[in-house]
Amino acid sequence: MRDFVYDPHLHGVDWKGIRDRYAPLLDHVQHRADLTYIIGEMIGELNLGHTYVGGGDYPKPERIPLGLLGATLVRDPASGFYQITEILPGQNWDKQLRSPLTDIGVKIKTGDYILAVDGKPTDHMSDIYASLVGKADKQVTLRINSEPKADGAHDEVIVPTADEQPLYYLKWVLGNIDKIARATDGKVGYVHIPDMGVPGLNEFAKFYYPQLNKEGLIVDVRGNGGGNVSPMIIERLRREPAMWTIARNGAVNVDPSAQVLGPKVLLVDQFSASDGDIVAYRFRKYKLGPIIGMRTWGGVVGIRGSLPLLDGGYLNRPEFSRFDLEAKEWIMEGFGVQPDIVVDNDPAREFAGIDDQLDKAIEVIKNELAKQPVKIPSPPPYPDKAK
Repeated sequence: MRDFVYDPHLHGVDWKGIRDRYAPLLDHVQHRADLTYIIGEMIGELNLGHTYVGGGDYPKPERIPLGLLGATLVRDPASGFYQITEILPGQNWDKQLRSPLTDIGVKIKTGDYILAVDGKPTDHMSDIYASLVGKADKQVTLRINSEPKADGAHDEVIVPTADEQPLYYLKWVLGNIDKIARATDGKVGYVHIPDMGVPGLNEFAKFYYPQLNKEGLIVDVRGNGGGNVSPMIIERLRREPAMWTIARNGAVNVDPSAQVLGPKVLLVDQFSASDGDIVAYRFRKYKLGPIIGMRTWGGVVGIRGSLPLLDGGYLNRPEFSRFDLEAKEWIMEGFGVQPDIVVDNDPAREFAGIDDQLDKAIEVIKNELAKQPVKIPSPPPYPDKAK
């Protein structure tokens, strides 16, 4: 920290004095986790984001993967069997988004009951998931019936997944796309960018390009975990038309291509972090549209990774920061980006499926579309070279 933090004055902290203050605690370290705690408290004195410490040489218990079905299960109080009340949508060509009960050849539907797992009746289980311990990515036989009884049941062989989080995320994204489409008569698109790394770029490419026929776009970076690709995202969103093109038997298209021509709105929250802060700053700087939600995290002093430590742990040093083009002040660190329209999502309402921030974004972009309707021109008269 002394040699690499972006500010050579370490935010005015007496670094030797801080070291001396924390040094007596070393006598009480019994474990690498104790040392990590002390170092974490010490480097926290810098009042700086991205001061991370962790890892190291300590015992790590083996994790036993739990098999998950990609479904919501509710115990039937009368029979004791488990009913499938929801099957999460999947995109089974992607291993991370495989929804086990939707695999090819599996005949299971919402409303069915799971009567047994590998021959063990579920009505005698204290918890069905106890029968799925260690079963991730392994074949499991479920006895299925449309009613909570043995007569008419059939067996289905499925392969549980180890992680349902990507399936719930996909459901949420697809639900937002559908909600916006219904609220705007299909005129507005939606893309969520979970981070500013490879996964975030993949999500952007996956959902942005299929929606280029939309007239407006809601870009959502709530919960964005940061990274370094915000310039690439903003450069694409900033594209401006230079001309129109048309091909024989084709429609009029904008050039350069890959543009959503109408208004754009950005959604942020207090969990938009690091490059999730910076993308909001860029969005405002280039006047791409209003920003809606909550003030972002406020940690933008960047890191390059840890130096190698003997025990395999890591220590990140915030090495580079940012100031405004006028060279008057350091920006974002410790404050974040304030939205143009502040909307907080009440946790209880959000748990109930009400997304006030998204609803506000829909309202705003509909108003923007009414003021700035997208108009694709007809081509001018074709040149008559015979004259």
